[in-house]
Amino acid sequence: MPELPEVEALREFLTGHAVGRRVTRALPVAFHVLKTYDPPLSAVEGGTVTAVARHGKFLDLTIDTAGGVTDGPLHLVVHLARAGWLRWQDAPPAAPPRPGKGPLALRVLLEGSPDSPDSPGPGFDLTEAGTQKRLAVHCVRDPAEVPGVARLGPDPLAPSFDGAAFAALLAGEHRRIKGVLRDQGVLAGVGNAYSDEILHAARMSPFKLADTLTEAETAGLYEALTGTLREAVARSRGVAAGRLKAEKKTGLRVHGRAGQPCPVCGDTIREVSYSDSALQYCPTCQTGGRPLADRRLSRLLK
Repeated sequence: MPELPEVEALREFLTGHAVGRRVTRALPVAFHVLKTYDPPLSAVEGGTVTAVARHGKFLDLTIDTAGGVTDGPLHLVVHLARAGWLRWQDAPPAAPPRPGKGPLALRVLLEGSPDSPDSPGPGFDLTEAGTQKRLAVHCVRDPAEVPGVARLGPDPLAPSFDGAAFAALLAGEHRRIKGVLRDQGVLAGVGNAYSDEILHAARMSPFKLADTLTEAETAGLYEALTGTLREAVARSRGVAAGRLKAEKKTGLRVHGRAGQPCPVCGDTIREVSYSDSALQYCPTCQTGGRPLADRRLSRLLK
């Protein structure tokens, strides 16, 4: 799943490639992808992309539609979900996309270069692999109209988010720290992969209860949180959209590496599996050498 660093990299990429261009077509291909109907998606056609923002894991393209069918700017808000992605194309196919069972969910076409704006221009596809179709596109007047955006907690890389603000968030959370870090209503942008990486950097068990952390543990976790995300954003900066997934994998130390040696201590990275996800950790670095209970494995052994 794309998380804060990858979505931030996509924001920067689209800022450099799409801002200032006029939207010539917005074509939904999969029926499930569009979550709003008023204003219609077609209202963005003819408008100009003026800015690209990020809200947690959401991308937000501001489109100035002055003189169009709506008053004021519109926002094309995209959540890539678990298996979605954005694919930039300097020269999209001339033939219109055909609805079907493929991964293509939505296509946005932009005008050509300023010297020849009427010539075929670039664009991007939103695609989604797998059978669980959760990629979502909202065409709204205000990003706060999107329920997922409205409920977001603070952004961990915002200048105002300091150690005291982080400690205040954890104070009332009597649940495992792994779940707290992933809760978008508590903290915006961190998902399964980077929560594993943050906890490994903090040398903390994912099962530790958030409201039991000492002042020193909270401070260490805050440094691991902000440091891990900033490093990942720096690695992704300037990487082409099509290579961001591979770049993310190369930077992960524990997530997705069960059975491999920990790059810090050499112990074997372990895994705890759930019905729809799994976490990875290093016993030596994070749990005092003790393996965590894996309920799925325990059931198999009975």
